[in-house]
Amino acid sequence: MTTVSMTVNGKPVSAEAEGRTLLVEFLRDGLHLTGTHVGCDTSQCGACVVHVNGEAVKACTMFAQEAEGAEVTTIEGMANADGSLNVIQQAFQDHHGLQCGFCTPGMVMSAAALLKENPKPSEAEIRDYLEGNICRCTGYHNIVKAILAASGQDVGAIAAE
Repeated sequence: MTTVSMTVNGKPVSAEAEGRTLLVEFLRDGLHLTGTHVGCDTSQCGACVVHVNGEAVKACTMFAQEAEGAEVTTIEGMANADGSLNVIQQAFQDHHGLQCGFCTPGMVMSAAALLKENPKPSEAEIRDYLEGNICRCTGYHNIVKAILAASGQDVGAIAAE
């Protein structure tokens, strides 16, 4: 066991972890931040997406020790300072971009990374970017609408699936 220290959602944290502890396990089990989901353990579903030093990362593909000293943002850190939903979260709510909700944290984190890189993505660019995220409820249409809305674009023009 070694002590792993990082900044998570703006707060410095330290916890013990074995060398084999994945970042997703460290966040969920060590820090009790359960918004980051474990969906597949094989890096295919995207439910565990967090931001590490500003980059979207599947937390099931990274050891906690690799995040030593890093800035990590989880879904719990995405809300506005007053606790209200941020623009992406609000758009997911407004446009029913969540169904069962299991994929939602990873989708929101991926959407935030996309909008940081490309503030006005097209429908095709959103769909391409979300290729690494699986929605078991097949809610992609509304997820795409939510991301378009979060980017300030008209969602009325989106093609029906």
